[in-house]
This record gives sequence, structure tokens and C-alpha cells, in this order.
Amino acid sequence: MRQHHDADARRFIQVEHPEVGYGRFLVSQLSNPNSLVMVAEQSGTVIGYVFADVESTNWMEFRGPCGVVHDIYVDEAARRLGAGRELMSAAIAWIRSNGRSQVVLLTKSGNEHARRLFAALGFRPTMVEMTLDLEVKGDE
Repeated sequence: MRQHHDADARRFIQVEHPEVGYGRFLVSQLSNPNSLVMVAEQSGTVIGYVFADVESTNWMEFRGPCGVVHDIYVDEAARRLGAGRELMSAAIAWIRSNGRSQVVLLTKSGNEHARRLFAALGFRPTMVEMTLDLEVKGDE
């Protein structure tokens, strides 16, 4: 959460301590049968996580039933050890086991390391998100 927020604070949720809110949200997904929250550990220490879910047809996004990897993170000190690949492989297997034959994700445009990992796993670029920040004057 902090990595995204630090890269573009205007694009992501602007609240104090966004990690706390996101942490609560992830915990709330543990009991959701359509969601997966999985961690990677090294010597008993959490070094990363993945959050994914399975979704039905989404007409607003022109998508059929699929799996969505919403977030993956590996601690900077533990990168390049294979945890990201293992987390993604586990999420893809879980999505497949839930009857979905397509997986989609969004990735930060400047995150070349993650983009290389996703490409190595077979993902292909399909969409580009663009953001326009509108200035709001007063309490309109």
C-alpha cells in the first residue's frame, strides 16, 4: 500500500495510515470464499503476500468470469528469491481450481521488476489505466 501511495499519492486512497485500513480489509477477506489472501514466509517472518479473487462476468469492464490478482507484494530485502513467483503461481492455481480460465491484474506503470515477472508467467499487456485529477473548488 505504501509503495503505491509513495509513487503517486494523488491516485491512491488519501487517508492517514492507509496501511491500517488496507490491513483490516485484507483480514476481512479471509472468510470470503471468493477471495484468496496468502502470505510467504522466510524463517517464520512474513516477507510477502498476494490478494486475489474470482469474479463473475463484469460488463462494465468487458470481462468474462475470471480471476483477478489485486495485489502482490514482496519485502524489498527478500526480492529475487522466488517468493513473488511462488505467490503468483499459488494464486493462479487457486483461480484455476475455482473454474476460471483467465487471470487479469493491474500493475504500476513504473514497476518494471513486477512487469517482467508477470510477462515471464505468461501475462500480456491489455489495458492502460490513465488518471485525470480534477481540481474541486469549494464544497461543490
